[in-house]
Amino acid sequence: MKSKSLIVLGVILVLALIGVTILLISEKKTNKELVLEFNLDKEDLENQYTDFAKQYDELKLTVSNDSLSTLLEQEQVKTQRLLEELRTVKSSNASEIRRLKNELASLRKIMIGYINQIDSLNRLTAHQREVIADVTQKYNAASRQVSNLSEEKKNLTKTVTLAAQLDATNINILAVNKRDKVAKKVKDVVKFKINFTIVKNITAETGERTLYIRITKPDNDVLTKNASNTFSYENRNLAYSIKKYIEYNGEEQNLTVYWNVEEFLYAGKYRVDIFADGTMIGSQSFSLE
Repeated sequence: MKSKSLIVLGVILVLALIGVTILLISEKKTNKELVLEFNLDKEDLENQYTDFAKQYDELKLTVSNDSLSTLLEQEQVKTQRLLEELRTVKSSNASEIRRLKNELASLRKIMIGYINQIDSLNRLTAHQREVIADVTQKYNAASRQVSNLSEEKKNLTKTVTLAAQLDATNINILAVNKRDKVAKKVKDVVKFKINFTIVKNITAETGERTLYIRITKPDNDVLTKNASNTFSYENRNLAYSIKKYIEYNGEEQNLTVYWNVEEFLYAGKYRVDIFADGTMIGSQSFSLE
C-alpha cells in the first residue's frame, strides 16, 4: 500500500515537472517573441524619427519667413535629440518607448500646425504677388497714359506755338544806287532796300515785337554796324544787321527796312534772314554782279 502511494506521488511529481518545463519553454518562447517585437517596434520608431527629421529640411525650403524658419529649426533640433535618446533606450524599456512615441505624436501635431501656417503664408504671398502685379500693371498703364497725354500736350503746345509765330513772306531785296535806282553793278550799291510782309495771324500775341534782320555776304560774314549788335537764338548769340520794332495787331503788315552800305561789297550770293521771338520767320537769297 505504501509502495503504491510512492508510485502515485512519483507520477505526480513527474507530471508536475513536465508541466513546469513546458511552461518555462512556453514563457521563454513568449519572451523571445516579445523581445523581437520590442526590437521591431523600436526600429520602426527610429525610422519614423529619422524620416520626420528629414521632413523639416524639405519644409524649411518652402519658408521665406525668418521667424517661422527659426521655429522649424528648433523643432528639428528637438527631433534629433529625441532620436538620439531613442537609440540609447533598450528595446525592453516599454515606458521609454511609449514616451518617445507620444513625443513623436506631439511633434507631428506641431508640424501640421507649421504646414498650415506655411500654406497660409504661401497663399498670402501669392495673393500679394498678384496684387503687386496688378497694381504695377495699372501703374504702368497710367504712366503710359500720362506719358501719352504729356506727349500730346507737348505736340499741342508745339502746334499752338508754331501757329502763334509770325511769318514773313514776299521778301524782296533791292540793291540801289545813289539815285535810288536798282544798281547794275556791285560797286554802285549804296543801300539795300528790303521789303517783306508779316502775314495775318489771329493766334499770334499782339503788341510790340522786335524783328532782327541779318544780311549775310557770300563768305557767310554778317553785315553789322557794331560787334555788340546781337540777339539770342537757340542758346547762342547771333549778330544782326538791322533791328526793327513793330506794333503787331494780328493783321497783315507790309514793312520796309534799309541797310546803308559802308563796307566793301563783292559779287556773289547774299542772303537775308528775318527773326522774331527767337525764331527765323523768313529767308531770301539774292545775287550781286
